[in-house]
Amino acid sequence: MENNDITILLVDDEPDILEFLRYNLEKEGYRVLTAKNGQKALRLAVQYKPKLVILDVMMPVMDGMEACAEIRKIPDLAGTMIAFLTARGEDYSQIAGFEAGADDYITKPIKPKLFVSRIQALLRRHKELPEESNIIKLKGFTIDKERYVVVKDEQEFNLARKEFELLQFLVSRPDKVVTRDEIFANVWGEDVIVGDRTIDVHIRRIREKLGIESIRTIKGVGYKFDEG
Repeated sequence: MENNDITILLVDDEPDILEFLRYNLEKEGYRVLTAKNGQKALRLAVQYKPKLVILDVMMPVMDGMEACAEIRKIPDLAGTMIAFLTARGEDYSQIAGFEAGADDYITKPIKPKLFVSRIQALLRRHKELPEESNIIKLKGFTIDKERYVVVKDEQEFNLARKEFELLQFLVSRPDKVVTRDEIFANVWGEDVIVGDRTIDVHIRRIREKLGIESIRTIKGVGYKFDEG
């Protein structure tokens, strides 16, 4: 996919930051939309279905955390990636951001080349899945990779993007112990820096949402999906 086919939504209440980020992304050929609060961002996201949303945390009307959580409730936006843009020293928790459904966070101020590099790293993780393997049927539930939906007992569950990708990764290696390093490399990518508790939080949320006990914690090593 060419850069001019990729839409990125920038959300920040500071006009100078919006202009700075927009300029550097458009210079790389991306199509860029902007919003000054989470409420407007939500409307634009529904209308244009961007590949990536970059959200400031502290904003009027609707802050970044709330906007992220609302976007994650919309099935049509299940494949959209979300990154938080946070100021140094801001009262912000990575874990809270990942729990809201974010894929990554970027600290500002940030140099243009580094900013673009982080965006490109995120977009490299945004891969189209082949049609022939869209449905994975397991004992007790089904994974629909095209719609980012899990079906269990005839009920559909919309997981956050990283929760879905983590479940899919574990399911693809049934009855095999997967280390934390393997999960980080395959689900988040080596270019994305996340905290040690990130995987634990996502596993807990998958278990709570789906009510499954198939994902076992292997203490000191990683996790295992029990197929049986």
